[in-house]
Amino acid sequence: MLDGVSLDQLRTFIASVDEGSFSAAARKVRRAQSVVSDLVSGLEAQIGVALFDRSGRYPKLTPAGVVLLADARGIVSGVDFMKARAKGMASGLEPELSVVVDVFFPIEAITEAAKAFREHFPGTPLRLFVEALGGAYQPVLNGSASIGIVGSLPIMPASLSGERLNGIAFGMVAARDHPLAQFQGTVSKWELARHVQLVLTDRSELSAGREFGVMSPSTWRLADLFAKHAFLLNGLGWGGMPLHTVQRDIAEGRLVELSIEDVPPGGLILPMSAVYPTAAPPGPAGRWLIERLKRCPTQQAAPA
Repeated sequence: MLDGVSLDQLRTFIASVDEGSFSAAARKVRRAQSVVSDLVSGLEAQIGVALFDRSGRYPKLTPAGVVLLADARGIVSGVDFMKARAKGMASGLEPELSVVVDVFFPIEAITEAAKAFREHFPGTPLRLFVEALGGAYQPVLNGSASIGIVGSLPIMPASLSGERLNGIAFGMVAARDHPLAQFQGTVSKWELARHVQLVLTDRSELSAGREFGVMSPSTWRLADLFAKHAFLLNGLGWGGMPLHTVQRDIAEGRLVELSIEDVPPGGLILPMSAVYPTAAPPGPAGRWLIERLKRCPTQQAAPA
């Protein structure tokens, strides 16, 4: 008998509860009151449970009705969600949007964009990966992500197209008790070479044989930006960091931004791009996200 339960019955049951009476529910669903009453009674007969106590002036949910109301709402909501997703897919909307983000890109910018994305595309789940350097390209190349928010490689993979986003301010820092932090004025490259540099490593092969910003022959290599941050705070070396990730540390004196030979005041600006397979450009949801991220103000200098 349960297989005969219809969405019409469930929607009418929910309307009767929300409107407080069968007559009010009839007005809402634009049906005769007798039809509403018959639909609810038929639902009760099919599931073998009384949903309403009709002994008073207005029908009142029974304890069983309270429990089953939540189930009814869940079923109707699930069907409505499926219909909305199917409608979006029929119009070209992605059934899911997978995005890989370079760890250097501000997570606050991604979070704000994701909030707005949820409002615009409630039926499109968002799957997010976070990687570093060439590792942010790899999921796009192997098809596990449709869009990459990435830093620039010397050579863009031929199968990808890219669109420029705002760059990331990047500076060299050391702990306040590190010898380099005691220097007054510009630190020479000769002096930098005397100290361990903490370097973020690329877990992919896309930058094999190339070094980015390595200025010391003595390096410790870490595959995680947060580990690098912790090592910097503990004085285990000096290194480059996106300034938005260490802005508070600099302001509160835990880290010092180094003035380095051939590095402009305020640090470097690392170019960032949105990339995707040329043969599979983003659909409406992906296009919306790229345009949103283009408007994100990502360049942040450290406080004076």
